[in-house]
Amino acid sequence: MAFFVFGKIMACFAFGKAMRLLLIDNSNTRTKFAVTAPGQDGYDIQHVATRELDATLVEELNALDFEAAVISSVVPEKAALFRQGLSLRPLHEISHESTLSIGIDYPHPEQIGADRLANAVAVHARVGAPAVVVDFGTAVTFDVVGPIGPEASYLGGVIAPGLASMTDYLHRRTALLPEIDLAEPESAIGKSTTEAMRAGAVYGYRGMIREVLQAIQRELDAAPTVLATGGDAALIAAGLPEVREVIADLTLEGIHLIGERNLA
Repeated sequence: MAFFVFGKIMACFAFGKAMRLLLIDNSNTRTKFAVTAPGQDGYDIQHVATRELDATLVEELNALDFEAAVISSVVPEKAALFRQGLSLRPLHEISHESTLSIGIDYPHPEQIGADRLANAVAVHARVGAPAVVVDFGTAVTFDVVGPIGPEASYLGGVIAPGLASMTDYLHRRTALLPEIDLAEPESAIGKSTTEAMRAGAVYGYRGMIREVLQAIQRELDAAPTVLATGGDAALIAAGLPEVREVIADLTLEGIHLIGERNLA
């Protein structure tokens, strides 16, 4: 199964291109791969389910034409596979010890997820500080970049359950609630169990996002620029004027920026 999935990835990467960096975003649910070359706009992104990653698939990444790899991982056992399988070329694994374009103002920086650092670097590169990234993944995370004197720094953030985690939990822990696809509800007053669950998820999460952003703004004493990313970002942000823009590839942008700074 892993080899079949990898074969589709390899076909999309177009052999023969002059590739510079292999970017890897290893999250709990999905792992994204992209290759980038100097002067290239955007990313040719492919992904596999993280549970399907194995040593054979990772080792076969060496067939790609890249000079170095940079990985953001929040799954330690999969990160170990990448370390071993990509050992033939330079690899930078993002952590609080990476050289970043921003500072870190956090009492235990080793606890910050690599994806959250990548998001912070990317949002600062795009809009400066103060800024917030709301990342709709397995968890919904808020990452805050604020000015500390003359320097912009990662300040911390908020972690909440992801939308899919919440709806899956309701389905698994109740006898009559179905598994649903998330979509814009027809109304706030659901006329079916599915519509009632959609209303709870979509309107409920919009309310949570808005309240968290208001609390962050009060503590910053300034209005941050808010960007969103992640699988459910477009759906939820559609009803949130507080979010300036949804950037689907924001985490990869941060991985790319950190890779360039640390693998030069």
